[in-house]
Amino acid sequence: MMKNTLKVLAIVVLVAVAATTNAQKASKIGHIDLGKVLEQMPGQDTVKVVMEKYVQTLQGELQMMQQELEIKGADYQKNLPTMSSIIKITKEKEITDLQGRIEAFQQSAQQDLQAKNTELITPFINKAKQAIKDVAKEGGFAYILNANEEIVLYSDGGEDVTAQVKKKLGITQ
Repeated sequence: MMKNTLKVLAIVVLVAVAATTNAQKASKIGHIDLGKVLEQMPGQDTVKVVMEKYVQTLQGELQMMQQELEIKGADYQKNLPTMSSIIKITKEKEITDLQGRIEAFQQSAQQDLQAKNTELITPFINKAKQAIKDVAKEGGFAYILNANEEIVLYSDGGEDVTAQVKKKLGITQ
């Protein structure tokens, strides 16, 4: 009877130790500076160039619209004393409509820039996420947190996995 009790006790202890080990393994936490990794990924310089050209295109269009507004405004001011009331109303409406188009263009351009940036950066984010997932599986991490986004309000250690993720992505910097 004593031998059976010892065997049962030994099994219970082994199961408890195994459960504790698994619990500790499951709570392993790492952190990464995702922004820094994304900045250093190959191809980011191309994204910056594409975005700069896109911004320049939009700015050029906006400048042309603003020049047209300035010309119409100056023409209106210059010819105001000699304008008939119908021409005055027509010119004022043209200027007001152009101002509205400029405002609408600025809002649309801002949304376009955000959409273009998202379109260009998404493949890099997806690639980084996959590398993070691979590092987490290989390192036995239950969680990997983005340490630079101030999501983590307190950390007593953890393991910085930035170097492993950069290695997975082929970043040598």
